[in-house]
Amino acid sequence: MAQFIEFIGNHLVLSAMWVLTFGAIIVYHQRTGSSSVGPQQAVMLINRKNAVVVDVRDKKEFEAGHIVDSINIPLTKLKQRITELKKHKEKPVVVVCKLGQHSGEAAKTLTEAGHEEVVKLSGGITEWKAQSLPLVQK
Repeated sequence: MAQFIEFIGNHLVLSAMWVLTFGAIIVYHQRTGSSSVGPQQAVMLINRKNAVVVDVRDKKEFEAGHIVDSINIPLTKLKQRITELKKHKEKPVVVVCKLGQHSGEAAKTLTEAGHEEVVKLSGGITEWKAQSLPLVQK
């Protein structure tokens, strides 16, 4: 512990940069973060609560394989097409992307639009495939 304190004392700028970076990561995740569920919990939400799956990948990726009955609204067009989801406001919404990285932004947008229960699929469609869950291909 004494060496740690000595290191911080000798390297104030480096230590301050680490603290700022850590703080920035926390702030970023709080702003874009929403609760996430794994593929198994998503299946339970879909089956038990009639959750709506919103796939925010591009149309080409969506057609290569998507979750049954999911709605494809690319992330870049989500704000313009948010009215398509108004009829599903009372249902839980599961947001899906390729790796689970972009779904946080989409979940935040949906929450701001008035959807009450919005979750993102952790690991995205890649994790869904890894667990050998079914996909629809066009």
